[in-house]
Amino acid sequence: MTERAPAKSDKKTAPKPNLGLLDSLVQLSFAVHAALERVAEKHELSLVQVRLLGILRDREPLMLELAKFLGLDKSSVTGLVSRAERRGLVQRTASPDDGRAVHVALTAAGRELMRGAVKQFERELSTLVGDMSEPDRKRLSELATQIVIGDSERRVPSAPLLPRSE
Repeated sequence: MTERAPAKSDKKTAPKPNLGLLDSLVQLSFAVHAALERVAEKHELSLVQVRLLGILRDREPLMLELAKFLGLDKSSVTGLVSRAERRGLVQRTASPDDGRAVHVALTAAGRELMRGAVKQFERELSTLVGDMSEPDRKRLSELATQIVIGDSERRVPSAPLLPRSE
């Protein structure tokens, strides 16, 4: 007896395999990374430039904090910020507390670029979670928030990651 292929309607009701925590998180990171790369390419940005601008959406970190957020050394971040500054996307300002320290912030042009990029990225991610129910999406959001806030607090305790107030 031959097995029949599941009908299209069976797709959502059939049990999905569990890849395990390691494989599922790694595969998810690959899918998110690919979505970010597609958005970056549309705006003629590198992936690390998109990460930089994303970090600056709701904060004005010091260069050292920015290096920690990005996992890069300070000289690499200086070059990254300089390139974004030449494009008019970010600006540096001296810290009022320490004249040697420098804050980095988005410019109006950087904010505008990020608004468009965020909309594109939301469309990309909605495809990834398109088969999930709304309660599952909400739970995924809660779990991902817990993970990234914990990671941020460990890596950059001086600049905690706060939920966006958009």
